[in-house]
Amino acid sequence: MEDFDHLLFLLTLLLIVEGIWPLLKTVTAFTVAHSLTLGLATLGIVHVPQAPTEAVISLSIVLLAVEVVRKYAGQFTLSERYPWVIAFTFGLVHGLGFAGALSEIGVPQNEVPLALLMFNLGVETGQVLFVIAVSMLLAGLHKLHSRSALAVGRAAPYVIGGVAAFWTIQRVGSFL
Repeated sequence: MEDFDHLLFLLTLLLIVEGIWPLLKTVTAFTVAHSLTLGLATLGIVHVPQAPTEAVISLSIVLLAVEVVRKYAGQFTLSERYPWVIAFTFGLVHGLGFAGALSEIGVPQNEVPLALLMFNLGVETGQVLFVIAVSMLLAGLHKLHSRSALAVGRAAPYVIGGVAAFWTIQRVGSFL
């Protein structure tokens, strides 16, 4: 499920951040953060229980979805002011989630550096492709300016937030 979490988080960032440079800084901050905690957790330096980590990851998506709704309502949000700080902060938690996924796969101790590199390259390649595809789709929707395109854009954070809220409740329930 971690891959869907990651993509929904990125999608909400794409709905908040405007402009190529702010988007590049934001996605880079997210990448650096989750790479850092992925490495620390995989090397055994940091350990956080997986169930609460997964709940916080889904809650981070809910919070960003709320920020998108607030943005569309004309409110200037913290995520709009400092998107890279938000992305970095939540990226730290997402990296811990990736570490759990990587540990489920199993990494031989003599192959940890190579496994980390390959895993990260795979994640980042998928992330870049996703960001490009969604950015192109959003640009196309903006050019349409049709009511249906606007309705889809306005509904997206509610759908994302609803799915993430369900995951949060489900995950919290799993460890209570």
